[in-house]
Amino acid sequence: MTTPMIHTAELTKSYDGVDALRGVSLDVEEGTVLGLLGHNGAGKTTLVNILSTLLPPSGGTATVAGHDVVRECREVRGRIGLTGQFASVDEKLSGLDNLVFIGRLLGASRRQARVRAEELLSTFDLSKAAHRQCRTYSGGMRRRLDLAASLVGRPQVIFLDEPSTGLDPASRISLWETVEALVADGTTVLLTTQYLEEAERLADSVAVLSEGTVVASGTPTELKARVGERTAHLSVTWREDVSRAATALRRAGLPAVENPGEGTVSVPVAAFADFAHVVRAVDEGGVAVTGLTLSEPSLDDVYLSLAGKSPTAPAV
Repeated sequence: MTTPMIHTAELTKSYDGVDALRGVSLDVEEGTVLGLLGHNGAGKTTLVNILSTLLPPSGGTATVAGHDVVRECREVRGRIGLTGQFASVDEKLSGLDNLVFIGRLLGASRRQARVRAEELLSTFDLSKAAHRQCRTYSGGMRRRLDLAASLVGRPQVIFLDEPSTGLDPASRISLWETVEALVADGTTVLLTTQYLEEAERLADSVAVLSEGTVVASGTPTELKARVGERTAHLSVTWREDVSRAATALRRAGLPAVENPGEGTVSVPVAAFADFAHVVRAVDEGGVAVTGLTLSEPSLDDVYLSLAGKSPTAPAV
């Protein structure tokens, strides 16, 4: 078996007697995305800071790209990129100079640093603003530059701590597409996010943190299956048909829920094949159906069910 690109075992962290992490164990395979969800104070950012060697753990072990984050912190730093919750670019420098400066710090020659900087500016659609001071950049441009900065050293592992915070929808989608391209090239990503649709789109696996512990983990599909069934929603021609449709479904052994104000009836279904059973039941009841849709539990449902708190504020 291959070694996970990110591995933690019983990782703990305490601040003045307060436990921020309490025995966190995770594995992230190469070329995949782990979405880390958690409420305010759940420990998401603390975990990222430990894995990126910014904080030492109080206990347990963690490795990134096969290197221990405490004993081999220099090796870890040479293999990772980090984008925090807030853009960290130097506002007095241009976009180009920011990236060249980072390249030089990483040991590249002046020419190598400039070539890499221009390549990244092009990738993130910032070439036209390359020579402008970053203080003139929009929020979305700064976030894209911040992500570009984390890629200067061609890292194997990238930590994205709420990278799309404050971005408009178009900039957020652009960032998602960039992350997807990086993963397609084999980069491993740990993503913390408040946007559950972001995790659903990008993450191969999800871990839910609550009060410093992992309360659930798995693929988005697996987690959604834990908190509820699919639901079929039938729209009827006339509102008086809502009761008739519900009666027909119950007669067939299906626990229908009437929504007369919406002119619909809802019924849980375990599998797509059960759709046929639903349609047959209302047809035999002589009810005209104008629409039939299927909804599944969302990651919002997963989060609220498993963590029990509203994901509205950044974690520490």
